[in-house]
Amino acid sequence: MHKTLLAEFTAREGAEDEVARLILDYAQKVRQEDGNLAFDVYTKASNPRAYWIFEAYRDDEAFQAHLKAPYGGPFNTALAPLIEEETSVLTFLDPVV
Repeated sequence: MHKTLLAEFTAREGAEDEVARLILDYAQKVRQEDGNLAFDVYTKASNPRAYWIFEAYRDDEAFQAHLKAPYGGPFNTALAPLIEEETSVLTFLDPVV
C-alpha cells in the first residue's frame, strides 16, 4: 500500500525566499528517489508563507528509505530556524475506497 502524507509548515516573515529555495532544491532530490510517486509543493493562496507538501511513496519501505536519505537531515536542519513551527507537521493519509 502507498504511504501518503501531507507535510505543513509556515515560513517565518523575511525567510520566504530562503525557504522556497530550500524546498525546491529538496523536492528535486526527493522526486528522484526510486520509491517516490509524488512530492508536490504548494503554498496556501490566502497565506503564501504557509507550505503544504503532498508526498506519496510506493510503500512503507520506500518511505523509510526516504527518511534515511543523506540530504534529509541537512535539509531539516537548515529549515528549522526558518519556520514558525518546531518541525514540519506531518499528517498521514489513507485513501477512501
